Amino acid sequence: MCGICGILGKSDRPELENNLQVMTRSLSHRGPDDEGVFLDEHSDIGLGHRRLSIIDLSSAGHQPMHSQDKRFTIVFNGEIYNFLEIKQELKDYPYRTHTDTEVILAAYAKWGEDTPRHLHGMFAFAIWDHAEKTLFLARDRLGIKPLYLYQNESTILFSSEIRSLLASNLVPRKLNMDALDDYLGYQTVHAPDTIIRDVKMLMPGHSLLINRKDPQGFISKESFGQNLAGLAYWDPLSAYRKDVADFPKERIQKDIYELLYNAVEKRLIADVPFGAFLSGGIDSSIVVGLMSRMSSQTVRTFSVTFNDSTYSEAPYAEKIANRFKTEHTDIRLTPEDFLHELPMALEAMDHPSGDGPNTYVVSKVTRNAGITMALSGLGGDELFAGYDIFTRSIKLNQFRWLTGFPKFVRSAIGASLQKVRPSVATDKLRSLLELKNWKLSQTYPISREVLLESDRMSLLGGNDGRINKVSSMLEELEQYDSFEQLASLSKVSIAELGSYLQNVLLRDTDQMSMASALEVRVPFLDHELVEYVLGVADSHKYPSTPKKLLVEATGDLLPDDIVNRKKMGFQLPWQKWLKNELFDFGSDRINRLSERELLTPSAVKGLWQQYLGNDPRVTWSRVWPLIVLEEWMEMNHVDA
Repeated sequence: MCGICGILGKSDRPELENNLQVMTRSLSHRGPDDEGVFLDEHSDIGLGHRRLSIIDLSSAGHQPMHSQDKRFTIVFNGEIYNFLEIKQELKDYPYRTHTDTEVILAAYAKWGEDTPRHLHGMFAFAIWDHAEKTLFLARDRLGIKPLYLYQNESTILFSSEIRSLLASNLVPRKLNMDALDDYLGYQTVHAPDTIIRDVKMLMPGHSLLINRKDPQGFISKESFGQNLAGLAYWDPLSAYRKDVADFPKERIQKDIYELLYNAVEKRLIADVPFGAFLSGGIDSSIVVGLMSRMSSQTVRTFSVTFNDSTYSEAPYAEKIANRFKTEHTDIRLTPEDFLHELPMALEAMDHPSGDGPNTYVVSKVTRNAGITMALSGLGGDELFAGYDIFTRSIKLNQFRWLTGFPKFVRSAIGASLQKVRPSVATDKLRSLLELKNWKLSQTYPISREVLLESDRMSLLGGNDGRINKVSSMLEELEQYDSFEQLASLSKVSIAELGSYLQNVLLRDTDQMSMASALEVRVPFLDHELVEYVLGVADSHKYPSTPKKLLVEATGDLLPDDIVNRKKMGFQLPWQKWLKNELFDFGSDRINRLSERELLTPSAVKGLWQQYLGNDPRVTWSRVWPLIVLEEWMEMNHVDA
């Protein structure tokens, strides 16, 4: 795992070199093992790389790496799990290393822009073609590895991190005001947009070819934006296995076990010590169990626990560690410990988010224990209907007949419920009752909202015709017959994959783990497993028991008390800490944010007071993103 960056179109060579050096150095935490910079003598491009050595630890893995004939130069972040198979297929290439990086070069020489379709793994890479003067950028199918881009009138920059782009001093440190509603609603900004004005993300499963020989195409921002949205080599809606719907239950269970087993096995390829995050929940426990079945060495596991039994998953993690005889590290966290770590966790945050510090803590301890690569159970909930939002969506579909009542009747029912039982859930229920229809594009965005539209309007001073990004994404999908043919639970899975998973969980996992130079691999997001499970009918997948299909597919791997335990989620005790040990920290940031000409000051302070006053409609997750936003803007010198 590494950090990559590059600049195309900067004609002043000393400035190009200086800007590139600064960008590359800002990524040092992602790759402490090596650094490399390349400047093309015959063109206005520079590439930078920081290396975290995982496969082929020798100096032969140095990047930027050149093809044997010097035509192609690559910077690569990620892991290609089928690189040995590709290497065997492309055996005529004169390999000089044992790296997966060189295999990508061989693949590009053979397949060109079609290369990403042949790669199994998590990746973001850039290849400069010296002959054609083209820059090819690609990102993995599920968006596990990030790639940020910026373009002005003459220059294009890309990097693994936004802060690297800002460090170049070529990117204005201006907040994307159009993205504020998105951030407040979902504790993130959905790709391709980001929190910084004019900084975009290459979308998952997309590639981008920039032709330096075509000045008009190069400098056109409109063309650039269209390319970001239009060059898809993979998407779950086109790729899911339609044949699986008719398979018998026994075959589905067998296939899923084999696909998951292979996914874990592929992700154990490494030349460094590895381990796993273990919460004691179903997903991480299955990953650890499969690792123990196939690994010849004792698996090392790590979990965060608390003295407060309400939040601590220690007994469950310990049970799994004992069952599979792992070498387990219990990271016991007190409020004082976390208060000490919090500034460093927020400093590690490349893009503001309402989540992430928990991953920072477990990653830091894991790395300090000598582990360079760890497996995670991330993605299991999204694929196997592990969240309440899956069953809620099914129930909403069953009660769609309620939309036949006049709106004023439905609204009155919702208002009555709010008075009787005020809570976030009843606020959302009223919003649902007031909808014209209960299509997924209408119900899912409300179910996933952190702050409801009325709260956001108060903070932003009105609506101004803002578009809900999550609704837009799903409305577009609903135009396709292949989406309508999907099982209901799989529709929710695609919504989860395209919103919460990619834009919160995966981005947080990347930025927080790489802050400690720890590579995290996610077997549940193996694209072949994803394609298969999305094709499974609801009758096999419906979670009448927790993640029913996944548990049945793995047989007796887990004990019943782990399978049937109450889902806790990997969370810190924020609700309690923000009113006690972290009160001063939070209050100070809220006050500073209210002083900016960004949000309505009275609304910001009012939300904080509602939280402190134990208003059941304002939980910690409604105010924490505001605290993070202020801290992030101040640390990164970003203003409106």
